[in-house]
Amino acid sequence: MASFETEWALLKQDTSAGDGMRLAGAGTSGWDKGAPGGVKSSKNAWNTAGDGVGRLGGNVKQALTTLEQGQKGMGAQGVLSAAAQREVYQSWKHYLDGMTGRCAALQERLEKAGNHQYKGDQQITEAFDEMKKQYKDTPATGGQNAGR
Repeated sequence: MASFETEWALLKQDTSAGDGMRLAGAGTSGWDKGAPGGVKSSKNAWNTAGDGVGRLGGNVKQALTTLEQGQKGMGAQGVLSAAAQREVYQSWKHYLDGMTGRCAALQERLEKAGNHQYKGDQQITEAFDEMKKQYKDTPATGGQNAGR
């Protein structure tokens, strides 16, 4: 698994090579010709973003698998530290499961936008707004007051 710094450097390199996200100004409105305000939609930009989110989702899934493998053999009953460790594990498992789902949903929407499967900006906005409702962030678990 590549480090954040390595992946960031690769993304910046892709952008400078012309393969990454580009927003270009345009004077007319319309899906391919630019929207009012001068922002143009690029299929390549949407799909590149979708690919990046898909890779992130894969990395999160890999982290979850590693976390689950590390959990094996941690079943010492009655040991206070084992109980605390199980609580931390469950918290992270819940968080990483949610993150995997969010990545998949975001990737799907980005790719649909890139392939012009939405009928304009309003439908794109609605799709992403629906995702926000579905994947609301939950309050942090654990913390200083946990176990008291």
